[in-house]
Amino acid sequence: MPFHTVLKELVDKVPSAVGAILVDWEGESVQEYCHGDPYNIRFIAAHKGIVLSRLRETNSEELGGEIEDVVVTSRDQILLIGAVDKDYSLVLQAKRTCPVGLARYHFNNTLASLKKEI
Repeated sequence: MPFHTVLKELVDKVPSAVGAILVDWEGESVQEYCHGDPYNIRFIAAHKGIVLSRLRETNSEELGGEIEDVVVTSRDQILLIGAVDKDYSLVLQAKRTCPVGLARYHFNNTLASLKKEI
């Protein structure tokens, strides 16, 4: 599967999206697509992917089941972080003006596609 194409489609579908990145269990970039300098999305993804991994480790079935994704909202941006599987995560960065519901819709569709391929 050409991951670059999948990430580009996600970024193109989400209004105000800055970039998307697929990272491995260590927070290393597998592939990214972004507007501007890829360093920023790599830096964000490295840390947020690790956060998702730690959250998933601390959750259990008794607490509602395994964590699948997390939305982080700050003054200027939103980040969507989702588990593709136990080893890979997807991160989408968008400006705060982005409609979160629409972003989650496209993000979850992309996650589902990646889960089938990885």
